[in-house]
Amino acid sequence: MSGPLVILVGPMGVGKSTVGELLAQRLGVGCRDTDHDIVEAAGKPISEIFLDEGEPHFRALEREAVRTALAEHTGILALGGGAVLAQETRKLLAGTPVVFLDMDVAEAVKRVGLDAPRPLLMMNPRKQWRELMDARRPLYTEVARAVVSTENRTPDEVAGEILDVLELKQK
Repeated sequence: MSGPLVILVGPMGVGKSTVGELLAQRLGVGCRDTDHDIVEAAGKPISEIFLDEGEPHFRALEREAVRTALAEHTGILALGGGAVLAQETRKLLAGTPVVFLDMDVAEAVKRVGLDAPRPLLMMNPRKQWRELMDARRPLYTEVARAVVSTENRTPDEVAGEILDVLELKQK
């Protein structure tokens, strides 16, 4: 099989990077995060890309980062929270082992916090998060082979459920 072994999607703060690293360790593969790829390529944080060049420029960088990672990476791949907004990306994800990590707004507030440098949550974080999820949840669900809740669970428990639902064997 070519392409990533597991692709994690979901909202900011759900634990894609943390769970991705745990899965990679358990499966003996590498972990890649497209947000990290964008920061490395741009030479600055995502919040600065949003402020300096705007969201459309960031989304173009994101589409390219996802396309490249899907073609090159064979381990665990974590996508940025908004990656599924692009129809082109959703098409690329069709038929791949995508897991949607889900959580509710109360959990998101605990994890993301109200003062974190998240460009899309600058005004009213709870309201903004709910609106983002209302728009994105159907897209996450559309691309997902499995949905795994992170509510009141440790990253280790979430990683274990992903291994179970995708029937992957630990090394």
